[in-house]
Amino acid sequence: MLDREGHFLHAGERVAHPRLEAGLHSWISRHPDDGRYILTNGYDWTYFTVESAPYFVRSIRVLPDQVRLTLSDGTEEPWQPALTRSDAGVLVTRVKATAAHGPYDARFSRHAQSSLMPILEDRDGHPAVRVAGELCDLPEG
Repeated sequence: MLDREGHFLHAGERVAHPRLEAGLHSWISRHPDDGRYILTNGYDWTYFTVESAPYFVRSIRVLPDQVRLTLSDGTEEPWQPALTRSDAGVLVTRVKATAAHGPYDARFSRHAQSSLMPILEDRDGHPAVRVAGELCDLPEG
């Protein structure tokens, strides 16, 4: 199981080995027939349970022309704030639009979400971020 904080659990215990956990994050996909989440290494696969989102935004990098997300599988991609929603105050965004069986959801870690502070602005009492000079509304809640 993958919990709400982005940790893999087996038999109720957190997977303790960091490289194994990193490997599991890199094996996330969806079954092509039923869309359920699977772990696959390209040869073997198994279903697994996702408590919230299959991917997690671990950190962000603010560049002059974009914000780059570093995801739990070690990949990086530009953030599209318009594809972001709130889940009980935690940002969740769509990622991996071109991946097999994508797109997928990615839940912001506390660190990644708090790292938005330098680009966070107020627009008429609502949260927004400035990305590449453009003010983009953020979901509330």
